[in-house]
Amino acid sequence: MGSLFRSEEMALCQLFLQSEAAYACVSELGELGLVQFRDLNPDVNAFQRKFVNEVRRCDEMERKLRYLEKEIKKDGIPMLDTGESPEAPQPREMIDLEATFEKLENELREVNQNAEALKRNFLELTELKHILRKTQVFFDEQEGGLNHTTESMTRALIVDESRTAGASMGPVQLGFVAGVISREKLPAFERMLWRACRGNVFLRQAMIESPLEDPTNGDQVYKSVFIIFFQGDQLKTRVKKICEGFRATLYPCPEAPADRREMAMGVMTRIEDLNTVLGQTQDHRHRVLVAAAKNLKNWFVKVRKIKAIYHTLNLFNLDVTQKCLIAECWVPLLDIETIQLALRRGTERSGSSVPPILNRMQTFENPPTYNRTNKFTKAFQALIDAYGVASYREMNPAPYTIITFPFLFAVMFGDLGHGAIMALFGLWMIRKEKGLAAQKTDNEIWNIFFGGRYIIFLMGVFSMYTGMIYNDIFSKSLNIFGSHWHVTYNKSTVWNNTYLQLSPATSDYEGTPYPFGMDPIWQVASSNKIVFQNAYKMKISIIFGVLHMIFGVIMSWHNHTYFRNRLSLIYEFIPQLIFLVLLFFYMVLLMFIKWNRYEATNKFPFTEACAPSILITFIDMVLFKESKAHDNCPVYMYWGQQFFQTVFVVVALGCIPVMLLGKPIKIMQARKLANVQPITGSSDAEVGALPNGGAGGHHDEEEMSEIFIHQGIHTIEYVLGSVSHTASYLRLWALSLAHAQLAEVLWNMVLALGLNKEGPIGGIFLTVVFAFWAILTVGILVLMEGLSAFLHTLRLHWVEFQSKFYLGQGYAFMPFSFDNIIENGGTATGETD
Repeated sequence: MGSLFRSEEMALCQLFLQSEAAYACVSELGELGLVQFRDLNPDVNAFQRKFVNEVRRCDEMERKLRYLEKEIKKDGIPMLDTGESPEAPQPREMIDLEATFEKLENELREVNQNAEALKRNFLELTELKHILRKTQVFFDEQEGGLNHTTESMTRALIVDESRTAGASMGPVQLGFVAGVISREKLPAFERMLWRACRGNVFLRQAMIESPLEDPTNGDQVYKSVFIIFFQGDQLKTRVKKICEGFRATLYPCPEAPADRREMAMGVMTRIEDLNTVLGQTQDHRHRVLVAAAKNLKNWFVKVRKIKAIYHTLNLFNLDVTQKCLIAECWVPLLDIETIQLALRRGTERSGSSVPPILNRMQTFENPPTYNRTNKFTKAFQALIDAYGVASYREMNPAPYTIITFPFLFAVMFGDLGHGAIMALFGLWMIRKEKGLAAQKTDNEIWNIFFGGRYIIFLMGVFSMYTGMIYNDIFSKSLNIFGSHWHVTYNKSTVWNNTYLQLSPATSDYEGTPYPFGMDPIWQVASSNKIVFQNAYKMKISIIFGVLHMIFGVIMSWHNHTYFRNRLSLIYEFIPQLIFLVLLFFYMVLLMFIKWNRYEATNKFPFTEACAPSILITFIDMVLFKESKAHDNCPVYMYWGQQFFQTVFVVVALGCIPVMLLGKPIKIMQARKLANVQPITGSSDAEVGALPNGGAGGHHDEEEMSEIFIHQGIHTIEYVLGSVSHTASYLRLWALSLAHAQLAEVLWNMVLALGLNKEGPIGGIFLTVVFAFWAILTVGILVLMEGLSAFLHTLRLHWVEFQSKFYLGQGYAFMPFSFDNIIENGGTATGETD
């Protein structure tokens, strides 16, 4: 069976490389992405490995590139991304790259430092400009004749003793300081001045209308200009300390008006010069960043490839001569020739004359699991791997999940309209996948939707199909083929009766099945519509569930035969299949027999009224209880039913001890015959040699008691699980019913309100109501109900289906691949313990 249904056959190989060719060969293998290297130095510290210095140099180059990237993004410069992946540079090119990055970083840091110094100088001059403007207003008021202001200030600033001295010495001369402070600190600053100086200062302040740029971080800060009048050196010292504590900036402000005007003119001239220099500095910085942005993506790829190569070389061993590197790696068996060609190319690139040697090794270790995927199957494989990575060469459920997953989802989500919305969304992502994939984003929700675009599309298409089967589109039906039911009542009977019945035994029904899906007449059946659909959906849920579980058991047969596990095949697969078929598949057959034999037009005893209950029949069957007749109707659907049912139950119950004791007893007999105590126990898919020479699974030696306990747990789990899993598939019916009822409620309670309005106002009202109905439909019925159906479908596959055959105890194949490393942002992969 091909690798689509099982993981690839893997081989453990030993690789010998010449030291001068090792870098080029590993580079070629990284481009190929088909080799998983093992760490041959698990006990060696990361800082003691041979190529640790080269890895550190790559880390330093990455740091410089991240600095450049941050500055480029800060300026909003687009980075050129051609989508191409340059080859890994040769080791000698590392020096050129380091020199280029060093030059760019130093130049950019120098430009940034100069720009910051210029911006700081510009800020100081701007603040001084505002101080000179605002304080000029204060002094103009004083010189304009408002001498009473000075007198009131004087009275407030001097004590009683000073008043007498001041009267004899003339007017009191006040000192002042001016500066700027953050506007949010101003109230606290004013209170502190009042308390510390005991009210002996006079503060004037005015806001600067436009925000100022902080040169350190570029934030916009709102500030205010202040001027403080005081008397005496003691108060001057106190005021300056308070200004320093509040991070207020003080500036010199001349007392004479002429000096202030002269200083203002000088400040304006310097500001103009600074603007010119700042513009030139920013232009130079922009040119440097634009030039770097053209190559930044390629530089990142090159550095990460170099780092990944040296990181991988650190996993190798050196031989005693220090001239050869030895590696061990897992490779797909079908790709060995491709890998050898890549090694040959690497040797030719390096100029080495000694070819590399790739030897296949025999091992009893479990190989990694490698399932080849493409953009279509990748999402379905991810659903399976989320449960657990398949054991080596175990049957892979992913190919079957491509059909069963969207189908079971559609059984719960069946609506032609809702399915069309989902399918169109998935189709849009598929059509635009190249452009959307190039727009890398950190939005996790969008990444999940885009990664599952093919699942969404198939779920929508299958939901459209089941919606046509249910004849349900936004809770309404399509009358494509007309109806096979006809009203034979007269007009007065129809108008005067709330409930009317149409009998399938009369000419009301044509007697032939509807061409496709359900008859639209059921849409107007208000009283028994749900009863009819419940019976239908409940039965098909059980039918699909039993068939799904039987298919899972049959899948286990492929595992047993592939691993040559005769004990599991005879004492697990066969009794499990017999148990499931004789009980639950027989119940499914009873449903088809009932549908086929009992109709309203049939003659007694096969009329619809005499149809026995499937549930009661099945309960009586497992209890060995004879069914009782009612209303002279027969209780059996075919001749000999009671006999066959008794035989089926006896045989099914007889399979339980076979599953419980058959395998352990055979193992115990084999131990006695071989006279070996103990031997390795076997369970599920671990018996027998694998095609690559390894074992199906490594397990500790088990005692017989442990084998009996292990087999007992599996038997009880399967028998009880068969009952509970069959009932679990009823969620298909339950969620389908809930989805249909929610759609009907939304139509009747929202959209119907707008449809009942008439006239121009009704049209406007309908538009508003339709928008509200559409938002609720997409938000609740498509997104929320879709998520609910998706999770229930996932559970049916993980628990009810995969538990029949899938262990999921392997580990994933993680090849050394440049594509994966670049996609993961530089995280090296490919090494395992």
